[in-house]
Amino acid sequence: MIVFVDTSAFFALQAEDDKRHAVAIQRLRYLVSNKISLVTTNYLVVETCALVQRRLGMAAVQALRTEILPGVPVIWVNERLHERGLVTFLAEDRRKLSLVDCVSFELMRDCGWQQAFAFDAHFDEQGFDCEIPISPVN
Repeated sequence: MIVFVDTSAFFALQAEDDKRHAVAIQRLRYLVSNKISLVTTNYLVVETCALVQRRLGMAAVQALRTEILPGVPVIWVNERLHERGLVTFLAEDRRKLSLVDCVSFELMRDCGWQQAFAFDAHFDEQGFDCEIPISPVN
């Protein structure tokens, strides 16, 4: 099983004052303890770094780089996937849906991945499963 990791999960893992922080930590513990593979894209790394820098500061970006990202392989978006995501983004014509999300959806469909570690309702709307069990807090 492979679980796709979204910016919303990366941010919740780092932002201790985020209302989803505790759940994000518990979900990550579950995924790691069950040896479930995680994956993300370079677009999500860029998006997450920008969000974390703006809201939490550069020390948090460094922590993301050294403590979280090493356990999450990064798939580099190629021109074909970018173009398909852009077509989907334009076809959706929704102000709050991002190009990064649309590229993520296209990649997940291409790879047959159904599970997302995300707190973004757009993943649910697109038919992906964002319900990950939680491990008890130790």
